[in-house]
Amino acid sequence: MRKITLLFAFALMFSVANVFGQAREELNFGLVGVNYEIPVHEDVTIAPGIGTDFDLDWITLGVKANYYFDNIFGITDDAWDVYGGANAGYAIYTGDNDLDDSSFDMGLQVGGRWFWNDKWGVYAEFSGGINTVMPAIGVTMKL
Repeated sequence: MRKITLLFAFALMFSVANVFGQAREELNFGLVGVNYEIPVHEDVTIAPGIGTDFDLDWITLGVKANYYFDNIFGITDDAWDVYGGANAGYAIYTGDNDLDDSSFDMGLQVGGRWFWNDKWGVYAEFSGGINTVMPAIGVTMKL
């Protein structure tokens, strides 16, 4: 029942955020996950997503909220973004051991992004949480 409730909440956040978003939407492809960034304010996005670990023993369904510091830091070049935020999700163990270690996870992240053209960019992010501390790199596509 908890998994169904989590999936329902995840879908609800996705649909509500899509209605109120005002700025650009982005799809982020990382080494171990993907998320769909949806703007909810000029400087704030939420990003529902799915991720795993390098051993493919865990699948995490979650959502990130990021605040973009571009205006505060005076970054006027649209090619650059600097952000930080919080994340929460549910980590499901899918490994070979008979463990039932699935659990709620939450943490913080900080990162930056650079676009080499109007559609594509790269990002680097460092995140830490209850169960994980992980650097991430990936590709961003503006939608």
